[in-house]
Amino acid sequence: MVYADGHGYFGSPEGQWNLAGTRLYQKDAAAPRAKAWMAIPQNGSMVYEFTVRYEGGGEDGHGGVGIHILGDSAPSGKSWGFGDSWLLWLNYDVNSSTAGVPLGLSAQVYKSDSNKKMEVVKSIALNPYIGLLSANLDVDIPVKLTFLADKGRIIIADPTGASAGWYVDLPGSRGDSGNYVAVRTNSVNVSFTSPDVNM
Repeated sequence: MVYADGHGYFGSPEGQWNLAGTRLYQKDAAAPRAKAWMAIPQNGSMVYEFTVRYEGGGEDGHGGVGIHILGDSAPSGKSWGFGDSWLLWLNYDVNSSTAGVPLGLSAQVYKSDSNKKMEVVKSIALNPYIGLLSANLDVDIPVKLTFLADKGRIIIADPTGASAGWYVDLPGSRGDSGNYVAVRTNSVNVSFTSPDVNM
């Protein structure tokens, strides 16, 4: 399905995506690679700001949500990767068998080289935050990511405001630009809002 919006077109080749007011829902908890993309020119340093809220489907101990940034193209159908892009990913898996992905709650940076090829380049365990996340499942969690093009670095704001946040370097990304952004889920229902996108 494709939605017209202020930025061009919103496409979703996988998953069950629905708009309700200004909120975008992904309602297919069985979809392993659900993605919805938007054509947004990205050049120089960028700020990506949105909220994400859990809507169900994680009862089996497995689910993930994230965002592809700096995408050069969008797939026309089902895909593992998302063109040439970076994926910032939050993962919960009590039975993880993926190399480099810890059990429980974790975060990953993936480098997507094409619609078929994507690999983990960084991973960190976040199990100390499981209690905090569990206590806020029905809350819109604010996400603010700042890409510093001159450094090839992402700054991740602390959604609780308790710290200055964190940063991660994206190898080889200095000066990167892109044409697409995509939100993505794995085996979980979530909803998104964004102050910068009028849907």
